Amino acid sequence: MKDVFARLGSDLFSAILFLAIYLITDNVILATSVAIAGAVAQVIYARIKGQPLNYMTYASLALVVGLGAITLLTNDARFMLAKPAIAHFAIGLIMLKRGWMLRYMPPIVVETVPEYVTAAGYAWSALMFVIGVGMIVVASTGDLKLWAFYLTVVAGGGKILAFAVQYVVLRIIVSSRRRAAARA
Repeated sequence: MKDVFARLGSDLFSAILFLAIYLITDNVILATSVAIAGAVAQVIYARIKGQPLNYMTYASLALVVGLGAITLLTNDARFMLAKPAIAHFAIGLIMLKRGWMLRYMPPIVVETVPEYVTAAGYAWSALMFVIGVGMIVVASTGDLKLWAFYLTVVAGGGKILAFAVQYVVLRIIVSSRRRAAARA
């Protein structure tokens, strides 16, 4: 489980960095610049250490650099409100890659129910698209309080709920299959 959180932390490093800097300074330009630098530094560090870089790492880097550059160039509040939707759509597209979620699962799950993990990966992709559409609808109102509520409570809560449901369902299925295998 520790390894899973380490991979997630690595994949979300620049987003965490952006959020921390933004919350401390309330400066979007500084937070965006630090996030871009952090993402690039993370890839350079991994290359120097000889660590393998996967599809998600490169997609994340492209997303951070691309969206970050647009934010720096436009400094447009409407874009900044819509930016999480673009990120959700991009992540949803990335999650359409068959088996992307397998690297985040413990070996027992990968060995026992890889087909369910693949299906869960597609469900996560659908969730990202639904959240992205909702984000655009909310951003189009221009109501910053509603947008912040949607981003934190609805989008964040939806992901937490999806994670909890996935955990329980996969745990039940793996346990059931292992018991059936032990009886056979």
